[in-house]
Formats: sequence, structure tokens, C-alpha cells
Amino acid sequence: MYPHERSLVKDLANEPFAIIGVNSDQDKARLKERMAEENITWRSFWDGGSTNGPIATKWNVKGWPTTYVIDHEGVIRYKQVRGDQLDDAIHTLLAEIEAE
Repeated sequence: MYPHERSLVKDLANEPFAIIGVNSDQDKARLKERMAEENITWRSFWDGGSTNGPIATKWNVKGWPTTYVIDHEGVIRYKQVRGDQLDDAIHTLLAEIEAE
């Protein structure tokens, strides 16, 4: 998903949009290296090296990757969307903001 996420960050740079990542990798140092290799420029949190970390537990994440699209009021509006569905969800929410 990293290439798609990078394109979203680039294409929506001037929009009220953000990606936030959560990683459960056990080796935090290796994760940092991988993030640099993959050019991850957005905020990404380490969840303690386990799929049962505090963030995954609080958000009831059962599998990786899990995708949530959250609107400007903090409401989860879409879950488990990827590719074109993810793009459509984001553009729908951006249009709602513009319409206000």
C-alpha cells in the first residue's frame, strides 16, 4: 500500500488530509530503516511490537493492514477500503468539507 499512500500524500498535499500509520513490527530499529527505504513521510506510530499493542487493542484491529477513513469531525466513515475505493472515500469526504 505504500506506493498508493505516497501518491495520496503528494496529490492531496494542499487539502485537509492526513495519513496516520500504525505499525506492529517487532524490531523497531528495522521498522525505522524500512520506513526510510519506503519514503514514509507521514506520521506513523509503533504499537509496541505486537498485533495486540495498545493502539490495535483500543481500535479493535484484528488484522493487518486495517484501513479507517475518518472524517473532519473524527467519525469513522469507511473501513477496509483500498485502491479506487479508498480514493473515492477520501474525495467524497473532501467534497463534503468544501460544501459546508
